[in-house]
Amino acid sequence: MTCASCAARVEKKLNRMDGVSATVNYSTEKAKVTFASTVTPADLVATVEATGYSAALPAPPRRDGQPGEPDPAAAVRRRLIVSAVLALPVVALAMVPAWQFDYWQWVSLVLATPVVTWGAWPFHRAAWTNLRHRAATMDTLISLGVLAAYTWSLYALLFGGAGEPGMDMPFTLVPSSGTGTPEIYLEVASAVTVFILTGRYLEARAKRTSGQALRALLELGAKDVAVLRDGVETRIAVDDLVVGDTFVVRPGEKLATDGVIVEGASAVDASMITGESVPVEVGPGDSVVGATTNAAGRLVVRATRVGGDTQLAQMARLVADAQNGKADVQRLADRVSAVFVPIVILLALATLVGWLVLGPNAQAAFTAAVAVLIIACPCALGLATPTALMVGTGRGAQLGILIKGPQILESTRRVDTIVLDKTGTVTTGRMSLVEVIAADGESETEVLRLAGALEDASEHPIARAVADGARLRLGALPPVDGFASTEGRGVAGVVDSRAVTVGQRSWLAEDWSQHAPATLLEASDAAEHLGRSPVWVGWDGAVRGVVVVADTVKPTSAEAITELRRLGLRPILLTGDNARSAAAVAAQVGIDAADVVAQVRPAEKVEVVRRLQAEGGVVAMVGDGVNDAAALAQSDLGLAMGSGTDVAIEASDLTLVRSDLRSAAVAIRLSRRTLGTIKGNLFWAFAYNLAALPLAAAGLLNPMIAGAAMAFSSVFVVTNSLRLRRFEE
Repeated sequence: MTCASCAARVEKKLNRMDGVSATVNYSTEKAKVTFASTVTPADLVATVEATGYSAALPAPPRRDGQPGEPDPAAAVRRRLIVSAVLALPVVALAMVPAWQFDYWQWVSLVLATPVVTWGAWPFHRAAWTNLRHRAATMDTLISLGVLAAYTWSLYALLFGGAGEPGMDMPFTLVPSSGTGTPEIYLEVASAVTVFILTGRYLEARAKRTSGQALRALLELGAKDVAVLRDGVETRIAVDDLVVGDTFVVRPGEKLATDGVIVEGASAVDASMITGESVPVEVGPGDSVVGATTNAAGRLVVRATRVGGDTQLAQMARLVADAQNGKADVQRLADRVSAVFVPIVILLALATLVGWLVLGPNAQAAFTAAVAVLIIACPCALGLATPTALMVGTGRGAQLGILIKGPQILESTRRVDTIVLDKTGTVTTGRMSLVEVIAADGESETEVLRLAGALEDASEHPIARAVADGARLRLGALPPVDGFASTEGRGVAGVVDSRAVTVGQRSWLAEDWSQHAPATLLEASDAAEHLGRSPVWVGWDGAVRGVVVVADTVKPTSAEAITELRRLGLRPILLTGDNARSAAAVAAQVGIDAADVVAQVRPAEKVEVVRRLQAEGGVVAMVGDGVNDAAALAQSDLGLAMGSGTDVAIEASDLTLVRSDLRSAAVAIRLSRRTLGTIKGNLFWAFAYNLAALPLAAAGLLNPMIAGAAMAFSSVFVVTNSLRLRRFEE
């Protein structure tokens, strides 16, 4: 497919089949098809081929290191470079009469011929395919314009006197009367080819990454695993793991696949999958998910799901479905091509016939008809989107915003709802110490000093938050003797000759007979109501205080929410965390309580986005984790935080390198400005054509001037695009 109208044609043909419902996405070059049992995949492929295109069933996604498909941009790049090198002297000789030496026109012919034939071959091939199926696209007009200019030039060189030595081509506004001037238009044919190839190359390069999101998902999983067979650990590839195998997971390692814990206890960091910022305590009998990280103790797990049945693989399918189901945003030039191209062709034919009937000779008739085709050649149209996109994305990169491609820009104008993932987007995504509460008669400093010293000997993520907070506030911490850990419940040891315990309240009460006073219970309940995690501290037989840790809100998040509201967006907080934690965060940043959706799984995040879209909303989504990837792909505009996972970044439309939520507002403003520039470019590109078409048809516009006007329209488009460099935050 070469333009959005191609995708529309394929989709229309597929949907005409009985029992078939199809969506064809030009950007990803994929069709998502639901079909009845009476239809086979071979029937679908045959229908696509009968429409004039090719199709194949999707291959499974590859892991990095496996051979992939050839880079589609490489062939276009080679064609563009060769064509540009050959076209440059052709254009220079035609536009500067002082450089026109004897037989320069034949040199131009030699240089232009490969450009017109080999360089423009993709356009000619697409035009022929369209012709066989009684259709017309921009490729049709490009091919006709290039061939018409080249054919006329060849005729003028061989039969019109343009091939004589010493021939020069003066700059004239109106074609000469009589037998016609022996002018050639090789520079027009060459320049059109190079400009359109430039646009195709930029487009092909953008498509190159369309499959990376799924590969990034697969790369999150473990590559090999230590399987227990007959009591002996044997490392095998994850792909060789089967249901029922037991495998060992050490601290810091990823779980190879979904399973149930047979032996051991630990804290598992599942934030990349579930969105929960607090590591989950697990023990024998608990289910665990592949690709999550074992944060503490040694685990023995029995595999319950492998390969395509795992939660990670299911999420990969979610991303693929969301990408393929996203509405295909057609470029504005392609939207009018179905009407514009046939009208121009008919106008050129009418001009030729009219001049043959009323005009002085056949050369004047052909000159006017060629001028019509050349002035209508969509050179500026081909530059309108890529130039604005290049400048806009370049400016965005300077501001820490990466824009994936032109297909996402139109959504920014219409976005009215923005869904924000909590963990890592609105909050830091890391546990930190936020409060120390001491019992009556105790010192907060002493509670923190003893708790920090004891937790410093532990590897648990919450323990690290307590220890780091204590060290930051108090400096060096005292040593610990007799350290002991009860997996998932707490730690104990001797600090400054005191027997200190730190952990869950139930553990201190049941195992150490240390009971909390009423004042601390009230403080703990208040902390939990805010979505925070209290950690109890006791020594010498009594509970002495509570240290509170939480995933803290980023200092710029509230300002970002205010700016998003100024842009006319409704912010919605979406998280896998509990409702109390989500409500507390929403209150801090200024999000309405009614716009908080908590305790959602990855698949449910997609459903929330779909529900908002079904209600008429145009939805943007900001996230950073694997659990956000499918929702990012489903949304009308996906924005990924740069500190997030590769899969989230690949599934999004925009990446915020700075991981600052304020960048989301800047990104939307820049995208809207870039879209406005593209629209302006397209308007003026058409305006030049439409204004000059009557002059060309009336024989008042030399095809050489038509080429110059077309070039000027391109210069205008580029200059207009360069204004984006002055965009400020």
